[in-house]
Amino acid sequence: MNYRKLGWSGLEVSEIALGSWLTYGGGVPRAQAEACVRRALDLGINFIDTANVYAQGAAESFLGEVLAGVPRDEVVLATKLYFPMSPTDRGLSAGQVRKQLDASLRRLRVDHVDLYQCHRFDPETPLAETLGALTEAVRAGKARHIGFSEWTAPQIREALALPGERFTSSQPQYSMLWREPEKEVFPVCADARIAQIVFSPLAQGVLSGKYRPGQPPPAGSRATSERMGGFIGRWLGDEVLGRVARLEPIARELGITLSQLALAWVLRRTEVASAIVGASRPEQVEENARASGVKLDAGVLARIDAALGAG
Repeated sequence: MNYRKLGWSGLEVSEIALGSWLTYGGGVPRAQAEACVRRALDLGINFIDTANVYAQGAAESFLGEVLAGVPRDEVVLATKLYFPMSPTDRGLSAGQVRKQLDASLRRLRVDHVDLYQCHRFDPETPLAETLGALTEAVRAGKARHIGFSEWTAPQIREALALPGERFTSSQPQYSMLWREPEKEVFPVCADARIAQIVFSPLAQGVLSGKYRPGQPPPAGSRATSERMGGFIGRWLGDEVLGRVARLEPIARELGITLSQLALAWVLRRTEVASAIVGASRPEQVEENARASGVKLDAGVLARIDAALGAG
């Protein structure tokens, strides 16, 4: 496993991070979920990302139990807040930052997180209020660094103009099939030495090659899961799946899997510190971890663009 600096901070994170959205705390059977976390640690994955809203706190509770015997300094632990935790608990107000961070720490069984992130931008709360509360959390030792997810370039610039703790990371959706952050988010963050921690680098598993044009999703896949399948539909059209299938010969010639090709493509960008992957089986964790260190030359990158086509 290779490691990269998380922006301007002193944190070193594994190029592959283990995420817990839709999987741990209910989406995947407990024994399988535990096996995934154990295998990730064995493979050198030190970066684990979660959020208070994942399974309404159950993902954090699960991680707190599984990581209880792991030395705290061996894991870079990240969580988030914004989405509703109750009819009255949502957003990024100062009160919510304090309340939700304390609740996350209790569930995770730690006295601090390494990265506390704004899960989305909150237009109903002054950004100065949010940043003030996050700064307070860092100075109190409850969070080492702060980040945000899916903020626009203007929102990032607004935050950079305010006094207080500096943001360390950005967490956008980014993959071969979704390149929007390259236009504005990557450049504005690079100027401020804010690293990218990208989610959905495999486009919900579509870039693993398991879904075939003209065929139903395979049994047991995310697309067939009532709990986890609601977010993948945008990528399951035959046109998209046909483009993805054209990537398979490229991966074969390189002696890697399609998933590893997709992850290496994301990690080709120096702005990206880590790619977050979900896993329901330890073998998936191992396959994804092997993407760390894979280099793609200019010729391969050109072939990928040609295979996927415009748009």
